[in-house]
Amino acid sequence: MTLAAFAACDARAGIERFVGESMGTSWSLQAVAPPASTLHGVEAALALVVEQMSQWEAESDLSRFNRARAGVWREVPDELAHVVKAALRIARASGGAFDAGLGRLTEAWGFGSAGAVDSAPPPTSASAARTIDFDRATRRIRRGEGAALDLSGIAKGYAVDLAADWLLDVGVRHFLLELGGELRGEGIRPDGQPWWVDVEMPPTASLAPWRIALHDLSVATSGNYRRGFSAGGQHYSHSFDPATGRPIVNGVASVTVLHRSCMIADGWATALTVLGPEAAIALADKQELAACVVAGDREYVSRAWRAMLD
Repeated sequence: MTLAAFAACDARAGIERFVGESMGTSWSLQAVAPPASTLHGVEAALALVVEQMSQWEAESDLSRFNRARAGVWREVPDELAHVVKAALRIARASGGAFDAGLGRLTEAWGFGSAGAVDSAPPPTSASAARTIDFDRATRRIRRGEGAALDLSGIAKGYAVDLAADWLLDVGVRHFLLELGGELRGEGIRPDGQPWWVDVEMPPTASLAPWRIALHDLSVATSGNYRRGFSAGGQHYSHSFDPATGRPIVNGVASVTVLHRSCMIADGWATALTVLGPEAAIALADKQELAACVVAGDREYVSRAWRAMLD
């Protein structure tokens, strides 16, 4: 639910600006000639994603699905079904690096609705029962006994797409929309320039940020420095390796992916973070993804990323 928002007009640039809060973070919009309903429309799109996909809202569709009996097919709203389908597609293409069934692990490690923990939980074995299934014919989903649906690695990007699609539907062709660091730019600024954004670099890296023109393009970054906790003298990432059931220890600090869809960029940034730099770039090349991986003070970029520099 959006907590606060306001709109201001930059008359000189012909751009109206809106900001607010949703999904535990902030959002902002710069739009050229938006209608009076813009604030309400964007808020409604973000609220719908919270209502369906939040693991922090007890009555969200996702939370009710996780409380329901395992092994039973459940009907869910079209938007939730769409995101689950995309998550499972990325899971297959990444060899399981993306896992939408990690909800119990994220809760146990203090990254879910139960809140932070003071110590690392005991090791748990990866389980085949930690599965999420999708029935394309009926658009129903079910979970294995050890699974709980967690879409935190892809839902924020989908929220950007949903709000952006609403803006396009009502005739707003030129805008830059951002939610918690995930961005989508459409069209151009009134001065003829694209929407320029700087890619955030990890605070531990001395690398200069990339400057990207978002013209009908989205960008998402998964950063291990953003969330985590320390216990017993060790820092634990909020990114999990589904193969081990534990936070990753591969040295990746951040992954940035460019894609037409912010949801796809978000999901792939999450998956590539798990794989480690070399494997991530190899898979990005195979999938023809524009991706940049930062590990320490070194950058690894995919062929598609390099091609965009030409």
